[in-house]
Amino acid sequence: MSYPPLIPYQQYYNAYPTIHYQQPPSAANGYGWHGNGYGWQLDPSAWQTPPLYPSLSDPVVEEPPIQSQKVEQVNAWDGPVVSYGEKGSGFTSKTGIQDFYELRNDCLARGVLFEDSEFPPADSSLFFSHRPDRHFEWKRPGEIVDNPQLFVEGFSRFDVQQGELGDCWLLAAVANLTLYRRLFFQIVPDDQSFDENYAGIFHFRFWQYGRWIDVVIDDRLPTYRGELVFLHSTEENEFWSALLEKAYAKLHGSYEALKGGSTCEAMEDFTGGVTEMYEMKASPPNLFKIIVKAYERWSLMGCSIEPDPDVLEAQTPEGLIRGHAYSITKVQYVNIATPNVSGKIPLLRLRNPWGNESEWNGAWSDHSPEWQYISEDQKEELGLNFDADGEFWMSFKDFQSHFDRLEICNLNPDSLAEDELTEGRNKKWEMSVFEGEWVRGVTAGGCRNFLDTFFHNPQYRVVLEEVDEGDEEDKCTVIIALMQKNRRQMRRSGGIDLLTIGFAIYHLPYPDRVPKPLDLNFFKYNASVARSPSFINLREVSCRFKLPRGTYCIVPSTFDPNEEGEFLLRVFSEHQNNMQENDLQIGITDDAEIKPKLTPYEIKENEIVVKLFKNVAGEDGEVDWKELKEILDYYTRKEEPSVAMNVDGVGALPQSAPPASGEHHLLDVILALLCGVLCKNPSLDEVPVPTQDMALNNPYPETKNKGFSKDVCRSMIAMLDIDRTGKLNFEEFKRLWMIIRAWKSVFNQFDKNRSGTLTGFELRQALTSAGYTLNNHTLNILMHRYGNKDAEIEFDDFIMCAVKLKIMIELFKEVASDKDKATFSLEDWIENTLYA
Repeated sequence: MSYPPLIPYQQYYNAYPTIHYQQPPSAANGYGWHGNGYGWQLDPSAWQTPPLYPSLSDPVVEEPPIQSQKVEQVNAWDGPVVSYGEKGSGFTSKTGIQDFYELRNDCLARGVLFEDSEFPPADSSLFFSHRPDRHFEWKRPGEIVDNPQLFVEGFSRFDVQQGELGDCWLLAAVANLTLYRRLFFQIVPDDQSFDENYAGIFHFRFWQYGRWIDVVIDDRLPTYRGELVFLHSTEENEFWSALLEKAYAKLHGSYEALKGGSTCEAMEDFTGGVTEMYEMKASPPNLFKIIVKAYERWSLMGCSIEPDPDVLEAQTPEGLIRGHAYSITKVQYVNIATPNVSGKIPLLRLRNPWGNESEWNGAWSDHSPEWQYISEDQKEELGLNFDADGEFWMSFKDFQSHFDRLEICNLNPDSLAEDELTEGRNKKWEMSVFEGEWVRGVTAGGCRNFLDTFFHNPQYRVVLEEVDEGDEEDKCTVIIALMQKNRRQMRRSGGIDLLTIGFAIYHLPYPDRVPKPLDLNFFKYNASVARSPSFINLREVSCRFKLPRGTYCIVPSTFDPNEEGEFLLRVFSEHQNNMQENDLQIGITDDAEIKPKLTPYEIKENEIVVKLFKNVAGEDGEVDWKELKEILDYYTRKEEPSVAMNVDGVGALPQSAPPASGEHHLLDVILALLCGVLCKNPSLDEVPVPTQDMALNNPYPETKNKGFSKDVCRSMIAMLDIDRTGKLNFEEFKRLWMIIRAWKSVFNQFDKNRSGTLTGFELRQALTSAGYTLNNHTLNILMHRYGNKDAEIEFDDFIMCAVKLKIMIELFKEVASDKDKATFSLEDWIENTLYA
């Protein structure tokens, strides 16, 4: 199966620049690809369902190569709220949780004005990459004007005037926010002012990756020569917009961090929604239906016309303003009856935020003759008036002809209260949300271009069971949005930029017959049925698709492998979608301790082990961690006694000078023979060439002659020390011996390049082979905890991983009340975790 190369499809509007996405050709060319929204997918009628795992001689499925793109960033609620610095907010605070009401009450009681040490009036709050080019003075509004107010005669888009900072993308979103009173006061709480209970402290709320964060600031603002430097209002004594910008800057670390971005990014932070953009020249055929469904769900909708490069806000002959943001305030089919024809016509009501006489003058505008064909009852239902208020009606056909782009912000269902839903607008999106992480060497597999690592990416299974209401194609609408987290805040540390991200969707016709997670063979022989238009360096990539009912797997990824970052994956659908991580349940198999059948020689070696243990253990018959380390470290010494290799690969006794008593050093003899116990001797053609760093008979090159660490030895003691004495008796030691042999065999099996380390990708396979089933979250934690700077696990740390996992899983199983839950007292939990 092969596909044609991608061709340019549609432009994606992001503030003012244009981003060119790419999409495969349409279904008309016979390949089965067709556009949907601004994503792309296979026409389901052209889907082929090959066997999930064909013969290995069959060719690997070839998918269109994924394109990556870079864009230059433009310089230009009633639900639960988490306080800045509170657990779950994603932000740390040097002074603890910043609760607005507690801080304000404290300042009022002490008669002082609040000073925010988390965002001080310093250069570091202004810029992270350079020092200011002049001296900025931070002043409170009362030091700038005589009568400061939060609002002067309400709020409007005219309160948003850009300063010296290149954050026009933020300003456009703030201006749009002023059109929606309820949303505005969700962001700018009205329980604060410069009059009642003024204490120099204000707070604002922003949505951040699934949570609403309440951000507290003081009201000291950067000025130069007595005037505000950044965002400000046209009214000199109005300060809500300047304070909002400061709170948003604090959220991201500095004012400079706000340079470059998209209006969509800010709108999502103000609503918790998912934004879509459509270019009219390449809009999908069902665009009006998309608009109707968005209107029914209270989505915010705006539209605009390309600006005239030579004339600021130039007016078209039809009365529309170029480069100007219009809001869509109503969408409706209207019954029309003319002398010649009758039927329904789709109409849109738009609003010019200026609220003046600058209105559309074409068909269906104020006082146009078309209104005579509409009944009086319908006019009343529409709320029709012909005031010079900037609001007007136009047909959908004219809308497509005269506007260049449409922006839809689909609201998070939690943003709507039940009492706000009205007849005709009483629907909500259903939403599933998952947080994930790409970790280098573990779950950062890159896009499908990198087939050998692609399957390591996080995977999410979603089931679509109910088709859209009234959908003639019997399909389900889904909007998939992949957002990378915290990249803007990380910019201040230097060298951190947006990752190039995207996702692919795979159909699972037989979900019970495929592994969890999907493996390399699945992706070799199964093509994606849909995917994001391209991989691109935006904070969020979102696409709308219409898919048949069924089970699908979404694979979010970065373009290149081993790019680290956190992400939020959201799926919006008209009806409930059942979504879960397509991953394993944590556990350990009953045969995790491999007990191979021993050869006569190995049986003889074990007899020697008995003598060795008794010799080291002493009179108490037990070994502590130091004695265990002494035994294990013998095999990692840099200088080893020479062992001759016979043809069977068995180490012969070393030639050693007899002691004064005339007998061999028994310990040396036993340890030399014991090499075969810990590391089966290779055949002659597998024996490495001796080097200064690794002797011919060194049985543990994995430890690189460093020996086992103290912590590993202590953990190995704890793993099998049933009676909690801090020591192992012989039966416990013998069991440990067999476990180490098995784990070492597994390590060598997957350390294919004999580097003495495992990559994260190899770690998953090694632990699976050793009998552990782990999900991506656990593997990520293991790499964070035990991985080195090259995202590799050394042998010593591999043993520690295996030991810790075994202890914790067995501890859980001992007290588990059911498959997924266990109850511990505080004393039991501390005792078990500390000893482990």
